[in-house]
Amino acid sequence: MEASSCLRYQVHGVGLCRIWLCLLLVLVLQNCSPVLSDSPYLVGMGSYDITGPAADVNMMGYANTEQIASGIHFRLKSRAFIVAEPNGKRVVFVNLDACMASQLVNIKVLERLKARYGDLYNENNVAISGIHTHAGPGGYLQYIVYIVTSLGFVRQSFDVIVDGIEQSIVEAHNNLRPGEIYVNKGELLDAGVNRSPSGYLNNPAEERRKYQYNVDTEMTLVKFVDNELGPVGSFNWFATHGTSMSRTNSLISGDNKGAAARFMEDWAEQNGLPKQMGQANSNEFGSLHLGSVLPRRVSTIIPEPNEITDDLMQLASSYEASGGRRLASSNITKRIRSSRENNAKFVSAFCQSNCGDVSPNVLGTFCIDTHLPCDFNHSTCNGKNELCYGRGPGYPNEFESTRIIGNRQFLKAVDLFNSASEEIQGKIDYRHTYLDFSQLEVSVPTSTGGQKVVKTCPAAMGFAFAAGTTDGPGAFDFKQGDAKGNPFWRLVRNVLKTPGKEQVECQAPKPILLDTGEMKEPYDWAPAILPIQIIRIGQLVILCVPGEFTTMAGRRLRDAVKNVLISGSNGEFDNNIHVVLAGLTNTYSQYITTFEEYEIQRYEGASTLYGPHTLSAYIQEFQKLATAMVANKEVQTNIQPPDMLDRQIGLLPGVMFDSTPPGVKFGDVSLDVSANSTFRKGSTVNATFYSACPRNDLLTDGTFALVEKLNGNDWIPVYDDDDWSLQFKWSRPSKLSPRSFATLEWTIPEDAASGVYRLRHFGASKPLIGSIKHFTGTSRAFAVR
Repeated sequence: MEASSCLRYQVHGVGLCRIWLCLLLVLVLQNCSPVLSDSPYLVGMGSYDITGPAADVNMMGYANTEQIASGIHFRLKSRAFIVAEPNGKRVVFVNLDACMASQLVNIKVLERLKARYGDLYNENNVAISGIHTHAGPGGYLQYIVYIVTSLGFVRQSFDVIVDGIEQSIVEAHNNLRPGEIYVNKGELLDAGVNRSPSGYLNNPAEERRKYQYNVDTEMTLVKFVDNELGPVGSFNWFATHGTSMSRTNSLISGDNKGAAARFMEDWAEQNGLPKQMGQANSNEFGSLHLGSVLPRRVSTIIPEPNEITDDLMQLASSYEASGGRRLASSNITKRIRSSRENNAKFVSAFCQSNCGDVSPNVLGTFCIDTHLPCDFNHSTCNGKNELCYGRGPGYPNEFESTRIIGNRQFLKAVDLFNSASEEIQGKIDYRHTYLDFSQLEVSVPTSTGGQKVVKTCPAAMGFAFAAGTTDGPGAFDFKQGDAKGNPFWRLVRNVLKTPGKEQVECQAPKPILLDTGEMKEPYDWAPAILPIQIIRIGQLVILCVPGEFTTMAGRRLRDAVKNVLISGSNGEFDNNIHVVLAGLTNTYSQYITTFEEYEIQRYEGASTLYGPHTLSAYIQEFQKLATAMVANKEVQTNIQPPDMLDRQIGLLPGVMFDSTPPGVKFGDVSLDVSANSTFRKGSTVNATFYSACPRNDLLTDGTFALVEKLNGNDWIPVYDDDDWSLQFKWSRPSKLSPRSFATLEWTIPEDAASGVYRLRHFGASKPLIGSIKHFTGTSRAFAVR
């Protein structure tokens, strides 16, 4: 009796334990596992510093050998979002504050992702796109024509971009949480003009009548909302060149799109995003950027004191320059990080689209000698292309033009962000393939209504390529619209490579200046194998293209893909589908014009590498990808791009050593802030320090420059070299001198708190013998009223 009762108790007890264990497991999974969430997606955002060497390296974009980096306007970032179905596919989109994506960078990033995550992230579902700033360090692409002005491959430029992309994706992956995505679009009219209007006018009149403008004015924005933290980021696509900063600028800068991203991330932080649900209020911060007011990025915890008093001025005068001192490298990053570093951050990216013929220099093109408008057809002044320049809205101040165009994009993005109400719904999908564009067969319509098969060509650049554009003119006697070439430059060309008859006929009417696709020594001069990719997130479809499509070329591609998706999807897609074109993605192959624009041979046509049928090839192959997507079929690829990392040649010499005059330490002040100085908001403060080459340590995710504010007995960091208001300028007294100087120039924002401030410089010096040493130094204090 007692034994039987005990046995029943044990069995019953075991059953209760199992029940409670199951209930506990369910509760844990509900609270900890995003897979069981009701949200249709997991979303994750990440960003990381990719600024690169701020000295000695040629900038990528203008191909101007004299445009050498010598400081930082503001830092460059890699920004990533990941969207995943809880139990299904996922996609990664990365936006780089760089001139363009690089095939070699892509290859090495994918290798790292495979080592970390296996097959979770691969070439099919990862897209890496550049914003097309012309103010970032070059030397990170693998083909000779794109690195010749940087004296070949620059390992520092390459490594910092690969590292930064990887870290931004890792951060986005670690931040994956249940969330929702919204899409919105609107018109932005004053951030771009067509810089090759004569080429655009050669498109059929019937086609041009379908559009009100000769540039795309639509911005498409996606808004990411974490179910707990609220809005965590936004990415948008809008077409305008990253050429507000000129070909003579030497400060690293994200140009207008990088500026817009910083403005929006600052706006989000000031409005408490993330960390709160609901919409942000754009009024306060929107008006902030209409004027000269610029926000602080590093510290937002400093209270506004009373007006400057004699006591505060006396306090400022008591703090002299500190003098240079050694600093442990591990302390540099720790010293300047934001008080928000451990909190979730808002990530905003302003991505590039079909910007091929779109300039941010919206005031028009003028001759610098006469100030009269340039010639319409050839963009010349008295027959000379080098005198014709576009003017930005802040002319003649390129920093102001950059701010204005960036601000216009930022304000439109905030408006779209706040009003976004269309929720993205539907599955995640992607298709990707590699194609040999040097010999692709393309079916094109004939004048009689039939079809014929033509071929693309090995890459080649025309004479008008050397003329440059109104954003950055070339030199000598080249001019846009040249469909003939000239005998002298043909002789010069033939020293490198004489194009054969077949190539000349294939590329016609382009007169070939550089037959890059057939130049193979010491290794390939131009790409042949290119990736094309479609990413789908519900009703948002991203066309990832490895070049710069002109306005009309982009319109044709988007329309062609949209028609395939709608007509073949059995109702899965309708006219509400949002098709965006992400330019300069996964690799770079210069321009893509329409057939009609190619005939005119302005800069964009001369830079369309694979001949007059390049756009038709893209349309044909993207239609195949779209057809495979709606049919739920895989796409096979039988070729791979080359990995030429081991063949790269870099001729840029390393840093030999740094030195200072006798009795002077690194970090000592060479030219200090004036004693007993008081500055008003809007004025500029600067100090110059004895410094060393920034290539010794890139201070990635750190800073070379800092503005500190006295708060009690502590100096608090308030602005760093990622701020719009603080510039870090580096120089040598002569080209080969081991001595150098760092000038910190702070334009005091209108919203800066009154009080006592000082400037601090960080750097790293290389001795002739021994290891690199880090240092710091500060200016004397000054008052801001």
